[in-house]
Amino acid sequence: MTRGRIEREKVTVRHMIELWCRHQHGGSFLCDECRELCEYSLARLENCMFGENKTKCHKCSVHCYKPEMREKIREVMRYSGPRMLFHHPVEAMIFLINK
Repeated sequence: MTRGRIEREKVTVRHMIELWCRHQHGGSFLCDECRELCEYSLARLENCMFGENKTKCHKCSVHCYKPEMREKIREVMRYSGPRMLFHHPVEAMIFLINK
């Protein structure tokens, strides 16, 4: 069974936040700050008004993230995005290919 876009993006964003947290905060598990960002991001995906027809969030016409959370997730993605090719190559390629 294939996962839908929302479920794939949930897995990808969680992996990106885990990579970031491991590098920035040095733990084996998500720290409180990163756990909060992850829960927030997953909730935004779950409640996306476009559902399975959504685009990538940075291309979306509706910005549902609070400004401070949006800046945090941008920072995480700038760091983790390139590293996903080494840590989760299949997910990274699917993310790059999908609109």
